[in-house]
Amino acid sequence: MPRRNRVTPLGDLIAVPARGLVYANRGCLHDSEGNIRRRYAGKRWIACRLEFRGWRRQRLMAPGRFTELFFLDEATALAAGHRPCALCRREDYRRFSVTWSSLHPDQAGAGAIDAQLHAERVDASTQGHRCHRAAYADLPDGAFVLVDGRARLVLGSELLTWSPSGYGERRPRPVQGTALVITPPSLIEVLRAGWESVLPVLHPSAVSA
Repeated sequence: MPRRNRVTPLGDLIAVPARGLVYANRGCLHDSEGNIRRRYAGKRWIACRLEFRGWRRQRLMAPGRFTELFFLDEATALAAGHRPCALCRREDYRRFSVTWSSLHPDQAGAGAIDAQLHAERVDASTQGHRCHRAAYADLPDGAFVLVDGRARLVLGSELLTWSPSGYGERRPRPVQGTALVITPPSLIEVLRAGWESVLPVLHPSAVSA
């Protein structure tokens, strides 16, 4: 039976067979029986490589350890509010930090980044995912929007419907109007700067759908 550790663009944890291309962590979210008890634990939400230096992990969701999470691709992880890991993705983290400093010159270090992202991704009143409004025309490729209750990827002139196993239905991207944007504002700016990564930013289905 699939574990409830696959994550949607809105940051929700679901149980599906599809594993995805990105490994992630936001603290220990499960109890001793492996049941999810919380949405996050702390402000450090990171996105990692599936494999690193041949390290072997213990069994998934071991008692008292962080909850292993999986995302379809990095665009999905960014939408949920995760940043590159400073250990397994050191070069990505360095480039991310440089871009971040250009956007937030008064902030330095992972703690400041995580605090800013936490404010942008979590609605303090509901503890759910915080969305924001932006013009469709201003959104970079890789951003996620919410349309008719579904998360959709912005890619060129199209919106691609997200699913745990890949992207499906395509519809035209509006040329006017505003979107309800899932990806936090600061990470929209990172994407706009031309983000490239050691991880797959987009699942192969985004170009083959």
